[in-house]
Amino acid sequence: MTVLWVALGAAVGAPARYLTDRALQRLLPGRFPWGTFTVNVVGSFVLGLVSVTAGPGVTALVGVGFCGALTTYSTFAYETVALAQRRVLAVAAVYLTGSVAAGLIAATLGRLLGLALRH
Repeated sequence: MTVLWVALGAAVGAPARYLTDRALQRLLPGRFPWGTFTVNVVGSFVLGLVSVTAGPGVTALVGVGFCGALTTYSTFAYETVALAQRRVLAVAAVYLTGSVAAGLIAATLGRLLGLALRH
């Protein structure tokens, strides 16, 4: 049954990632990959929250399925390399460090919120 929860969450997360990326590319044109940055930070927050508030079924659905399909390390890595290869080094550096820092902060805030909601 767990694999079905994961698949259901992924079926929502993957299109959400695609649609978010397309919308942000139209809204915020430029070199910075706002779509991937946004889904990775949001996914980090949601995973942090779910990790301390949900049981195994919800964790499979939302944490593994939805967040796993919403967030994307491979696209983040590819976009960072592509920016560097295009010699947009400042943007690549901001994207690299900003993504890691924002993801860690978002996951921490999600966990803290989750812990506060449990008490």
